[in-house]
Amino acid sequence: MDLNAFTDSMDLKVRKLLKEVQLDYSPTFTKLVDDTVSAIKKAIDKIPEGLEITADVAPGFVRDIGADKVEFNFKKPKSVEIGGSYSIKCIAKPDINVDLFVGLPKECFHQDDCLNHRYHAKRCLYLCIIKKYLTYSSLVRKVEWSTLQNEARKPVLMVHPAVNFVEVPGFLVRIIPIATSLFSISKLNLNWNNLHALSQGATPMYNSSILEDMLMKDTADLVNRTFIGWKELQEALILLKVWARQRTSIYVHDCLSGFLISVILAYLANRDHINNSMKAMHIFRVTLSFIANSKFWKNGLYFQLETNNAILEEKFSYKETFPVIICDRSATINLAFRMTSFGFSELQDESSLALRCIKECREGGFQEIFMTRIDYPAKYDHCVRLNLKGNKEIYESGFCLDNECWRLYEQKVHNVLTQGMRDRVKSVRVIWRNMPSESTIENGLSIFNSEPLLIGISLSSLEKAFRLVDIGPNAEIKEESLKFRKFWGEKAELRRFKDGRIAESTVWECEQRERHLILKRIAEFALLRHLSLSKENITYIVDQLDFSLVHGVGDPISSSGSLLSAFEVLSKHLRLIQDIPLKVSAVQPLDSAFRFTSAFPPEPHPLANRKGGVLRLHKFTPSCIRPLEVMIQLEGSGNWPMDDVAIEKTKSAFLLKIGESLQKNWGMICTATEDNVDVFVSGYAFRLKIWHERGLNLLRKENENYQVKRVSSMDKKLFFRSQHSSMINGLRDRYPIYGPAVRLAKRWIASHMFSSCLVEEAIELLVAYIFLNPLPYNAPSSRITGFLRFLELLSDYKWTFSPLIIDINNDLHPNDEKEINDHFLLRRKAYEASGQTLDSVMFLATTYDKLSEAWTMFSPNSSDLKRLVAYARSSASLMTKLVLEDCRDSYRWECLYRTPLNNFDAVILLHRDKLPYPQRLLFPSELNQGIHVAQGDANKVFHPFLLPGDLKQSSEELRNKLMIDFDPLRCYVGDIEKEYSNTFKIWYDSLGGDAVGLTWNACCSKKRGREAATEEVKDHIDVLRGVGEIGKGFVRSIYCLKSPRLAS
Repeated sequence: MDLNAFTDSMDLKVRKLLKEVQLDYSPTFTKLVDDTVSAIKKAIDKIPEGLEITADVAPGFVRDIGADKVEFNFKKPKSVEIGGSYSIKCIAKPDINVDLFVGLPKECFHQDDCLNHRYHAKRCLYLCIIKKYLTYSSLVRKVEWSTLQNEARKPVLMVHPAVNFVEVPGFLVRIIPIATSLFSISKLNLNWNNLHALSQGATPMYNSSILEDMLMKDTADLVNRTFIGWKELQEALILLKVWARQRTSIYVHDCLSGFLISVILAYLANRDHINNSMKAMHIFRVTLSFIANSKFWKNGLYFQLETNNAILEEKFSYKETFPVIICDRSATINLAFRMTSFGFSELQDESSLALRCIKECREGGFQEIFMTRIDYPAKYDHCVRLNLKGNKEIYESGFCLDNECWRLYEQKVHNVLTQGMRDRVKSVRVIWRNMPSESTIENGLSIFNSEPLLIGISLSSLEKAFRLVDIGPNAEIKEESLKFRKFWGEKAELRRFKDGRIAESTVWECEQRERHLILKRIAEFALLRHLSLSKENITYIVDQLDFSLVHGVGDPISSSGSLLSAFEVLSKHLRLIQDIPLKVSAVQPLDSAFRFTSAFPPEPHPLANRKGGVLRLHKFTPSCIRPLEVMIQLEGSGNWPMDDVAIEKTKSAFLLKIGESLQKNWGMICTATEDNVDVFVSGYAFRLKIWHERGLNLLRKENENYQVKRVSSMDKKLFFRSQHSSMINGLRDRYPIYGPAVRLAKRWIASHMFSSCLVEEAIELLVAYIFLNPLPYNAPSSRITGFLRFLELLSDYKWTFSPLIIDINNDLHPNDEKEINDHFLLRRKAYEASGQTLDSVMFLATTYDKLSEAWTMFSPNSSDLKRLVAYARSSASLMTKLVLEDCRDSYRWECLYRTPLNNFDAVILLHRDKLPYPQRLLFPSELNQGIHVAQGDANKVFHPFLLPGDLKQSSEELRNKLMIDFDPLRCYVGDIEKEYSNTFKIWYDSLGGDAVGLTWNACCSKKRGREAATEEVKDHIDVLRGVGEIGKGFVRSIYCLKSPRLAS
């Protein structure tokens, strides 16, 4: 796509987005706003002038903020006028809120009410009376409490009108008190202490909280003057709001708000960084670039200032007090007084990522910037949830001092974790959205503890995160050593290291497969020690899905080291073979176990060894062993036959000779069939395959027409598998967490019975894509985050309209991408012209497979993919909820891997003790609904484990009982597919499920009459009985849940 077409496409999408999110300020909506505001004014007018108001109106609130002398007589507001986004026509759907500024009358306050939270108490009491009278109004449906930027001491009222306007669902008016000219500004100087409860020190946050109300109208006027009449600036503000709202880590109380975005834009306009000639997207990019890169943040953002000494002094105070400064013309208040240093750092990171999206993503990153929701679970590598409900220690010193206790606690948690995790983490983000959805502020502030505190952690690198030892200060640095010991307590120990240094340290001993739990242990130790929390109230999201990869008592990935050693032995011996016509020139492992992406890599089998070895059999010795494919390349020769069948026969002869040589020279046990030669080495079975390039060359001469079914070739398959294996191994070296993420994805695919839809190589490519193209995130550094993003990719990608290009080694150029897109469109057009449905909707293109022939040529089809997308969307939604909500129930995590059997038309239950690896079964399947069609007893011939009586036999006899690559489920599925391929679709779990799902195919087509179809429906019970007969001895029960549907 050329630059102009690209720009036009982006502009078109932005126009469409603006049309969707911009509010139509129609006469109908304007009348609704005016009527609601009028109803509020009338309700306020009904409040008796001089009404005596005491602390009894909101006793809990007054008590908890520690205010005194709060009595006053009610006076009408000084002013009631609309402000905020509505006044500059910048409301962005779906949050349709109209701000109503209610000017608090001077007569209700004394000059000293800026002391000791009296202002905040009276402000709340004033709102309580307004709320009471609003509830009497027939034009008001509901009045709720909320807070201004999550500040509990500054409540606001949310007024929902009685009239429901369909075009603006969720419309409400937010009543915000303002305090223009209420107090002397000099008394609220940053260096003043206005809280007598604090014996020393200034109260800058408290003072800024009052100043915010005093200067809100002036700031709003400044913004209004800039925005009114400037359409492009208004649109840019809406786009920035959409971008920020999609990012929950920045659109929050300690970082960004719609108001602050408008102030930043007003500043940029005031300083000529943006001008009237710019389009909305240009202003959007300039703003992000300014946030991410500008040096002005170091000293603060100041509108045009009068240069006098008082203002310069104030400027210095701001720099000393606040990490981020945005001041109005008078420099009286820092409008960003709530923004923390780590909140601002997060904002800069997100701005940088958005700029990268614009530069690197397709169509200018529109999808990534505006349409992708970036929540904690998908953004951060680790998430921690603290349940603090009822924890009185948080407000033991008071709810509100200079800052509120919840903000202080956020800071405390952040400090503890950053000190404990040190350079293992890149960032720690602590947010406590503690405003409950339904609250009665009048009763006090303890309700603000009810929501969980959320922590997001981004790892610096896996090497640092999985480190076993943290080295502290040297022993001779007494002060630093004392601090280290004070923080770590009994966990700290003095150690001598290899370089001779003696230093404080902490050691986190664990097995290799548990390294991903080290940060969890560090966090739990630090939080328990310093915050007096119980372990039950700390939920660290990192290992909740590990259960899905357990095989017996542990994770089989821990035996991968012995597998690689066994392969090295085999590879070495293959290269040493002399008694074959062509020497072995290369040996490459193809199985996913070698690249650490197999859900269940095989463990060493005691019988899969050379003759004469000592047998150590245990009670549950498997009777089946999975062979691992290894590809061999021979020296070049011009004597190979030209015919592809003859090539395969020649390769078989070579393999037999190789097997004989291994057996004769090194005593290795080899078994041979017409198709395969398997070699036992150090507990593993290796299946040898020879790849010869000439076989691939023969295939290249085939007809290129997509409607002609391509000739099958072992060489072509081996070529694809060889290229894939090499690339995935390289990717795994770059991203060590890739392997565990793939394993979770494969287990999920199988658990929901999609094994027939996606081969494991396709799953590996899908997961590879989220590491290679992580934007708008950074690449994941935890298995859970990687797995969640895999689910989101499945559910959100536009499979029908775009190929998924996986460029692992950055080998593809623009011309290659054009070629891939052309092939994609050509395949779509070919099927459309023939009137056929697509065999596969998922087009996965790689350097070695630009035509998407290797893994998704024939599946999943459109109906399979639709089902897969629905399951992925449901699982992603559930997983996000489990991370964010206060849930410790392991069953709900297990639901991610439990598939509902009632989603199938018929279900076949299998005998669990006849599965080849019964210990892999996650959840035994049971069904008590539908028609029970058949039931069968288990066959007594096959057993997944060697029987006790067998263990007394000789090693030779036992090896003869060992079954290589035997999987009764695969055989059974193959048999019923062969018999009933036109009757139903088969769904199964290739990794250890004990159920098979069936969904009926359409019973009637254009070529068949309806009577024939009706007859077929009647016979569906007989069909299912036939299915049971095929699996006699393996099938436990068959249930019919739904009859076949007649096609219209």
